[in-house]
Amino acid sequence: MGLLSILSLVWGVLAILGMAVGIIPCLGSLNYLNIPFAVFGLIFSIVVTVLSSKKELAVAGSLLCGVAIFIGAIRLVIGFGIF
Repeated sequence: MGLLSILSLVWGVLAILGMAVGIIPCLGSLNYLNIPFAVFGLIFSIVVTVLSSKKELAVAGSLLCGVAIFIGAIRLVIGFGIF
C-alpha cells in the first residue's frame, strides 16, 4: 500500500502542475481537463488514505488535488470558462 500512497501524491503534483498551466492567459480551458483529473485523484487519494497504513502521502495527495480543483474552478469562473 505504500506504492499507492506515493501514486496519490504524484497524482496530486500532476494536478497542481496542470492547474498552474491553466492559470496562464489563453490556456484557461485546460482546466476543463484538469478538474476531472484532479477529482479522480482526490477520490483515489481518499480511498488510499482509508486503506493504507502510510496515510501521510495520501493525505498530501488529496490536499493537492483539492487545491487544484478549487483554484481551477475559480479560474474557470473568472475567465468565463473560455480564457
